[in-house]
Amino acid sequence: MSGRSRLTGKTRDETLIEMSRNSLCDEDNNGFPHDTEDYPQPDPSESPTLYINPPDHGSCDSLGLGVQGHGSCESLGPGVQGHGSCDSLGLGVQGHGSCDSLRSSLPSIHSQHSGSDHSDSSPERVQILKRMSTVTGLTGMWRKRALFLKHRSRVDKHQQSKDSVFFRDGKRRIDFILSYVDDRDGERKQERRKEYEANLQKAGLELETEDQSESDDGKTYYVKIHTPWDVLATYADVLKIKVPFKANDIPAHKDIPMNWLFTPFRLPNHIMNPEPDYFTSPFNKEKIDFFLIDDKETFFPPSVRNRIVYYILARCAYHKEDSDDKNKKGIKRLLNNGTYGAAFPLHDSRYWKASRDPNSESERFSLYKHWARFFSFFKEQPLNLIRKYYGEKIGIYFAWLGFYTEMLFFAAVVGLICFLYGLFTFDDNIWSKEICSEEIGGNIIMCPLCDKTCGYWKLNSTCNSSWQSHMFDNVGTVFFAIFMGIWVTLFLEFWKRRQARLEYEWDLVDFEEEQQQLQLRPEYEIKCTSRRLNPVTQEMEPYFPVKSQCARTFLSGATVIFWISLIIACIIGVIAYRLAVYAAFASIMKDSPTNNIQMVGSLITPQLATSVTASCINFVIIMILNVMYERVAIWITDMEIPKTHLEYENKLTVKMFLFQFVNYYSSCFYVAFFKGKFVGRPGDYIYMFGWSKLRNEECDPGGCLIELTTQLVIVMAGKQVWGNIQEALVPWLLNWWGSRKARSHPESLYSRWEQDHDLQNFSHLGLFYEYLEMVIQFGFITLFVASFPLAPLLALLNNIIEVRVDAWKFTTQFRRPVAAKAHSIGAWQEILNGVAVFSVVTNAFIVAFTSDMIPRLVYMYAYSPGNDLSMKGYINNSLSVFNISGFSDDNRPDDGESPEWFNSSVITTCRYRDYRYPPGHEKQYTHTMQFWHILAAKLAFIIIMEHVVFMVKFFVAWMIPDVPAEVKARVKRERYLIQEYLHNYEVENLKIQLSHRNDDCSSNPVDYPDISRREVLSECL
Repeated sequence: MSGRSRLTGKTRDETLIEMSRNSLCDEDNNGFPHDTEDYPQPDPSESPTLYINPPDHGSCDSLGLGVQGHGSCESLGPGVQGHGSCDSLGLGVQGHGSCDSLRSSLPSIHSQHSGSDHSDSSPERVQILKRMSTVTGLTGMWRKRALFLKHRSRVDKHQQSKDSVFFRDGKRRIDFILSYVDDRDGERKQERRKEYEANLQKAGLELETEDQSESDDGKTYYVKIHTPWDVLATYADVLKIKVPFKANDIPAHKDIPMNWLFTPFRLPNHIMNPEPDYFTSPFNKEKIDFFLIDDKETFFPPSVRNRIVYYILARCAYHKEDSDDKNKKGIKRLLNNGTYGAAFPLHDSRYWKASRDPNSESERFSLYKHWARFFSFFKEQPLNLIRKYYGEKIGIYFAWLGFYTEMLFFAAVVGLICFLYGLFTFDDNIWSKEICSEEIGGNIIMCPLCDKTCGYWKLNSTCNSSWQSHMFDNVGTVFFAIFMGIWVTLFLEFWKRRQARLEYEWDLVDFEEEQQQLQLRPEYEIKCTSRRLNPVTQEMEPYFPVKSQCARTFLSGATVIFWISLIIACIIGVIAYRLAVYAAFASIMKDSPTNNIQMVGSLITPQLATSVTASCINFVIIMILNVMYERVAIWITDMEIPKTHLEYENKLTVKMFLFQFVNYYSSCFYVAFFKGKFVGRPGDYIYMFGWSKLRNEECDPGGCLIELTTQLVIVMAGKQVWGNIQEALVPWLLNWWGSRKARSHPESLYSRWEQDHDLQNFSHLGLFYEYLEMVIQFGFITLFVASFPLAPLLALLNNIIEVRVDAWKFTTQFRRPVAAKAHSIGAWQEILNGVAVFSVVTNAFIVAFTSDMIPRLVYMYAYSPGNDLSMKGYINNSLSVFNISGFSDDNRPDDGESPEWFNSSVITTCRYRDYRYPPGHEKQYTHTMQFWHILAAKLAFIIIMEHVVFMVKFFVAWMIPDVPAEVKARVKRERYLIQEYLHNYEVENLKIQLSHRNDDCSSNPVDYPDISRREVLSECL
C-alpha cells in the first residue's frame, strides 16, 4: 500500500479496506461536496497509518478483533480511546477496562478458535496476529489524525448531511431535541431518563439518539424526537387545532388608492403570504377526509408539530408504573433537576443561507433576509411568516410592536411641531427677557435656597434655564397634552380592530375558551391533589381549595406591598440626597467656577447638577431593584399555582407592572407634583420629616418643568440604551463564546441540533420582558408627555431599532421557541387602558401645577396693567417680598457665603416665588387673593381638560367598532360553511353506509313480514 493510502473498517465481517486519499466522500458523497480541505491531509513522506472508524460509544468495532470493554484502547496505539466494545476484533476478549489484556488473552483466543467449527483456524489466527502487530505498531500519528477519524466516522454513519432536520433515514422529521450529559455519578438521572424515554415511546413518539462520540464536545447526548401521523392527529383533535377544509372564496381586499406609493415598503407576496387563505375548522381524527390533506408529513407545519410534542413532554411521567410518587412528570422538572440539559425544537436552516435539503422550508433564512436585517427597517413585517414559524403568541407581539411604532409616528410629528413652536417663539417670551434683563432680573435679589451654606443671588443668574424651560412650557404644551389624550384612545381602538383581524386570519376567534379548558398548567395538575366534579363536562378535574388559595394570595400581596414600600424608601433616600447635596453644590458654585468650562459651563447650575446626579443614582437603584424583584415576582407567582398558562402570565404581569410602575415613575411623580409645593416661606420653612435639618426643595424661578424634563430624559433614554445593549450584545457574546470551538468545523459535520444547542435558550418569560419594556415606555410618553413633547420621537427611534433587534435576536441568537397560541396581548391590554386613562389626569395636573401656564394666563387676563393683555411685569408680580431681618440664625447665610456685591446695610429685602402680602401689610406673609384665583383656575383647568378629553375619548371609542364589519362577515361566512360542509359530509357518509348495508341486506335477505321498508333499513343500520 502506498504512503498516501489509508485503512478503515466498514463492518464487523469485512476485512480492512484500502482507501486512497482521493476516495473521501465519493459515490453519493454522503450529502457532502467533494472537498477534502475540511479534513487533515497526510504527509506523503510518512508511513501508512491505520485509520479506524469508531462506532457508537467509542467502540473499536472496525478492527475485527472482538475485544469488548468500557475503557481506553491504549494498546492500539497512543491516543486511541473508546468507551464501548472492541468486539469486531474477533478475539472474544471481554472486560471493563483498557484493551491492555489483549496480549494476555491470546491463548484463550487460540483455544477459542481451535475449538470452533472453522477448518482454517490456524491461518486465521496468523492473520489476526499480523493485525495485532500492525495495531501495536501505531505511532503518535494517531493523535495528529484524530480529527479526521471523528469526521470520517460521522460521514460513514449518516447518509445525509448532519445539517439536517430529519432522522438518519432522511424521511422522519425531527420535531424536538432533548440533550444531556451522562454523569458518571448520575445513576438516578439515568434511571429517570430511561423511564421518561420509555414512556414517551409508549405515548407514540419515535426517538433516535446521537451518541456522545458524535457530538462536538464528546460529552453531550442528543435525543431526537419524531411525531408520527397517528400521534399528531390524536393530539390535534384533543387541542382542537384548526386546519383547512376549503379555500377562501371571499374576494380579497380592494386596491388601496395610490398603492404604488407604498411599493418600496412592501415585501414579496410569497414572504407576506406563505400559505394560501383557507376556511378552517377544528381537526377531527374521525373525519380526516373532510379536510384538505395532500401530504400527511407536511399537513401540520413544524410550529404545530413542536407545540404538540411539548404538550406531551410536559405531561409525560418519568416514574415507574408501580411508583407511589405521581408528581414525577413533565420535562420542566427534568430540566430543573438536571436530568436533561436542554429541550428545544430545531430551526429549519442556517439563518444566513437556505438549506440544501429540498424538503426543508428554510423559513429561518427568509425571515433573516427580509425581516431581521437592520437595513430592512423601512419594510413591513412578514407577520404571517412569523406566525407560521414561531407561533401566534410571538406573531401577536410583533404585530402589536409594529402597530405601536406606526402610531408613534403621528405623535412624534405633532410633538416635534410643538417643540419647534417653542424654539421659534423665543422673541415672544417676555418673562424670560425680564429675567435676563439687567434692569429687571439683575436688580431682583432672591432669598437663599438653603440654610446657612446658600447665599443671596440675582434672578438673572437663571436666564439660561428660563429660556430652556420655554421650549417645553408654552401654549403648545397644553395642545399636545390634549392631543396625546386623544391619540392614546385612537391607538388602543385601532389596535383592537387590527387584533380582531389577526384573530380571524390566524384562527384564534374561539381560542380563549379552549385556552381555559385545555391548557391547564402541568404544575397545577400535579400539585392539586383534590378533585371535584365539573358541572359542565361532568368529569372529575383538579381543584385547589379556597382556603389554601386565599392564604397564598394574601402572602403574595403582602410580598408585593413590601417591595413597593422598599422602592418608596429608596426614593425617599434619593430625595434626602437631593436636599443634602444641593447645599454643597450651591456652596461650590457660588463663584461660578463652572463658567470656565467651554460650551456648557454657563448652563451648569446647582439645581441642574443636583437633578442630573440624583437622576443617575435613581436610575442605578431602579436597575438593581429590577433584578432583585424579578426573581421574587416569579417565585410568588409559582407559589400561587395558577390554573392555566394565561392566568399565570396575567398574575405575573400585574405583579411586575405594579412594581415597575412605582420603580420607574416615582421619581418623576416627585418632581412633577411634590417638589416646590411644600416649602413654606422665608422665616417659616418646612423641613423633611419635620425634625430633620433637610429643607424641602424649591423650584427654579423658571419652574420645575425643566427639571421634570431632565429626569424623564435620563430615565427613559438610559433604560432604552441599557435595554438594547442587554438584549443584543449579551446574547451575541454568550453565543460567540459558546460556539468558539465549533466554528472551525466543516458545515456538513456541525449538526443542526448542535448548532441550535449552542444558541441561547428563550425562556417562557422572554416575551413577557419584551412587553414590559414597551409598556413602561408607553407610560413615559403618555403620563409625562406634557413636560417633554419629544418623548414620542425618542420612542419612535428606539422602536424602529427595537423591532429589528428583536427580529435579529429571535432568528440568530436564540433557539427556536416552542410555538404557543395567544389571541391577544393579554393583561397588557387592560394595563394600557389604565395607563391611558391615568395619563389624562397626570398631564392635566402637570399643566396646572408643574407648568407656569395657568399663572401666566391669570396674570395676562386679570392682573396685567392696561388693556393690551401683555405679559410685561409678570416676573415682578409672581415674586413676593421678605424682610431679611426676619431670618433666624438657622436660616441666615453664614459669613462669606453671600456674593461680594451683597451689602446687608443697603439691601434689606429679598424675593421668593409665591403670592403673599409684603412685610408691613396687615396680612403680611399670608396668601394674596391672586393666589386663590390661580388655585381656582388650576382646579377649573383640570376639571375642564379631563372632561373634554374623556368625552372625546369615549366618543371616539364608541364611533370605532372593535371588530371591522368585513371581519364579522368573514367569521359568519366561515361558521356557515363549517355547518354546511359538515352536514353534507355526514349525509354523504350516511348514504355510503346505507348503500353498503343495503348490499348486505340484499345478499342476505331477511324476512320481515310486519316491518316496513324504512324499518328494514333501520334494522340494517
